[in-house]
Amino acid sequence: MDVILSIKPKYVDAIMRGEKKFEFRKNIFKNKKINYVYIYASSPIKRIVGYFRIQRIIEDNPESLWNRFKDRSGINDDEFFKYFKDNRKGFAIEIGDLEKFKNPIDPKKTIPDFIPPQSFCYLETSLLPKSKNYRQNNIKKTHICRISKNQNFSHQETFTKYNISSEE
Repeated sequence: MDVILSIKPKYVDAIMRGEKKFEFRKNIFKNKKINYVYIYASSPIKRIVGYFRIQRIIEDNPESLWNRFKDRSGINDDEFFKYFKDNRKGFAIEIGDLEKFKNPIDPKKTIPDFIPPQSFCYLETSLLPKSKNYRQNNIKKTHICRISKNQNFSHQETFTKYNISSEE
């Protein structure tokens, strides 16, 4: 199972630059068997711009999360603590194996009845093909995404690999 995660464009930019190696959330996925997390850059971009694999998910109180990961958070302390306000716990999703779509996906053209998630939503079918060779750098592939039983969508993309290393 995969997930689409809504992220504000300024944080998406920080992720793509390698400055933001942790995505913070108040709530986390109940399903722990997530293959890929697709990055949906919210308004005004409104596109799926890439994806990553989860290295790990850390649950802790916001103060501890900030103290442990502030240097790799891609945000400042005011933004962080304003987001968590009165929450007693939070989650840090460590970003690994980041890939950026050269041609971002318009989800309204690929996913029937797509509504941008407030935080995240599950995808029962991957947006990526099953081919091993697909994950190589700069390989163009045309593939069909079978999102629903009655609709097939085809699009072509080139991926650029971003290596994110974690040091804790």
